Amino acid sequence: MKVDAILLAGFGGPEGQDDVIPFLRNVTRGRGVPDERLEAVAHHYRARGGVSPINAQNRALQAALQAELARRGIDLPVHWGNRNWDPYLEDAVRAAHAAGHHRLLALVTSAYTSYSGVGQYLEDFQRALDRTGLADEVSITKVREYFDHPGFVAPFVEGVRAALARVADERSGARTHVLFATHSIPTAAALASGPEHGPGGAYVAQHLAVARAVIGQAAPSGTPWSLVYQSRSGSPSVPWLEPDINDAVDQLAADGVQALVVVPIGFVSDHMEVVWDLDTEVAATAAGHGMLMVRVPTPGVHPAFVAGLVDLVVERLEDVPDDERPHVTELGPWPDLPPLGAVAGPVR
Repeated sequence: MKVDAILLAGFGGPEGQDDVIPFLRNVTRGRGVPDERLEAVAHHYRARGGVSPINAQNRALQAALQAELARRGIDLPVHWGNRNWDPYLEDAVRAAHAAGHHRLLALVTSAYTSYSGVGQYLEDFQRALDRTGLADEVSITKVREYFDHPGFVAPFVEGVRAALARVADERSGARTHVLFATHSIPTAAALASGPEHGPGGAYVAQHLAVARAVIGQAAPSGTPWSLVYQSRSGSPSVPWLEPDINDAVDQLAADGVQALVVVPIGFVSDHMEVVWDLDTEVAATAAGHGMLMVRVPTPGVHPAFVAGLVDLVVERLEDVPDDERPHVTELGPWPDLPPLGAVAGPVR
C-alpha cells in the first residue's frame, strides 16, 4: 500500500495541575460526570504535579520510531496525536495534510482488541477527518493489533527473567507468583471483542495467550501465574473483568505466597495506570503483607518494541502475506483492518 506518513495515536494526559480537570472532562465526555467527582479521582495526577508521564513517553516513542525508520532508509515522517489531550488527533491530521501527506498509517498505543483499543480509535480518526474537513483528501489505515508480535512480547520476557532473578537474589526460596496485569473492562465489552473466543472475548483470549508465551519463555516449568485486572472505573452495578489485582494479592498472601512478579502486560508504557495503580497501590498492598514485589517494565522504547512497530509498518508497505507475518501465539497474526477515510470509504 502507498503511505505518506505514520500517525502515532495515543491516549494523552495532563502536563500540569491546571490541565487535570479539563483532561478528565475529555476522558469522561458524554457521561455527565460533575467536576467534584472528577476531582475525587484527580489525586493520582495531583500527587505527581498534575503531570502524566504518558505524553513524554509518546514523544520518546515518536523520536525512536523516526530514528528506526531512518536507520532502515524508510522516508516516512511520524506525526503524533492524542485522543484526550494536546496534541490532538485533529492537530496531527492538519499537520500531515499541510506537509503534503494524504495517506496515513496509524500506530496506536494499544496492543489488544477492544472497543477502547480499536473501535474508539477508528471513531477518533473519522472524527478528526470530519472536524478538519479533510475527509475527501486524507485516509487513515490502522496496523493490525500487535499483542503477540515478537517485538511487543520480547521486552516482557526479558523483564520477567530479570524479575525472577532478583527475587531469587533478594529472597531465595520464597514462594513466588507471577501476576500478569491488564486494564479491566466491562464483561459485555470483553465479550463483544470477539465472542467466538469464549466468554471473555478476544480481549481475554489474547492476554492469556501472551501470558502463556511469556511464562513459557521466561520462567521455569511449573511457575505459578495468573491474569488479573486493574484500574476499574464506572458504575459498581456493571460487571467488569475480575479478579482485581489487589484482591488477588490479598488471596495469594493468605495462601502463603511470599514474592510477586507483576507484569503490566496490557500496557505499552509506564503511564499513570502503571505508576499509580501498580507502583503505588498494589505495592502498598503487597508491602502490607510483607511480600516482596518486583514490577516488570513496560516496552516503552525498548529497541525490540520500536523495531517491531516498524516491522508492522513494513508489512503493510510491502503487503506481506499472513503466513510470513511474525506472531508468537496461536491467535496470530491478527488481521488487518481496511483503510478509513476518503480513499476506501469510512469504517463504521
